[in-house]
Parts: sequence; C-alpha cells; structure tokens
Amino acid sequence: MSLLKEKDVYPSPDVLEKALGDVYLVYSSFMQTIQTSSYHLSAEWRYYNDGKAWLCKVTNKKKTICWISIWDKFFKMSFYFTEKHRKDIDSLPINNEIKENFRNTKVIGKLLPLILKVKEEKQLKDILTIVDFKIKIK
Repeated sequence: MSLLKEKDVYPSPDVLEKALGDVYLVYSSFMQTIQTSSYHLSAEWRYYNDGKAWLCKVTNKKKTICWISIWDKFFKMSFYFTEKHRKDIDSLPINNEIKENFRNTKVIGKLLPLILKVKEEKQLKDILTIVDFKIKIK
C-alpha cells in the first residue's frame, strides 16, 4: 500500500526513514547521487490531490526524469517513455527482467511506463543507467 497519504505530513527525512526502514539508505544514496555529482537534478515533493498522496518529481531543468512514491519498506520509481524508445530501452545495459517487463508494458495514453520497485542498493546501477538515458533523449 502506498504511504504518505496525509496532506499535512511533509515527507521529511524522518518520515521517509520511518516508512522505508533499511531501504531509506538506498533512497538516500540515490538522492545524494542525482542532486550532486554530474547529474544536478532537482527533486521536489508535492501532495497530489488526484492520487491523495505525496510524490517526488525528479527533474532536469524543466524535463521530468521520474516520479518516486513511497511504499512500506520500498519505493517505486516511475519513468515514462514514448513508443519510439521501446527498442532503445531494450539495448541499455540493464537487468533483463527490467527489459522484459518493459517489453510487455501497455501504452497509457501516449506513454509507456517503466516502473521499478526499489529495495536494494544493487538496483541503483540500472536505475542510474535509465536516468542517464532519460536525460539524453528528447
């Protein structure tokens, strides 16, 4: 079940750590990497009334890179691509299970969601590869 449903409770580090448990270290590592180093991405938490939950929007200037939602002891990262990028994702050096899931993804409107359930530090390599790709495409 998605957490962070209370509009009045901002997802501070303490709130996130309580929700994620040990996975908070993975989340924190990802955030530190994208906000520093060569990425310089922005991350903004906002409460969305349509979904009645807090979501984190990760952007590169005005371009949305991904969305993050917090669940019980894991977080989900949602990337959105167009049909023309389906083959490009398949050629990325990432876990085959991610590629297989994306191959079977159905179009929602005009976009293909690539959704990752993040629980372990070892997933960050693939995630950052996808982030790099998302930054480079138009």
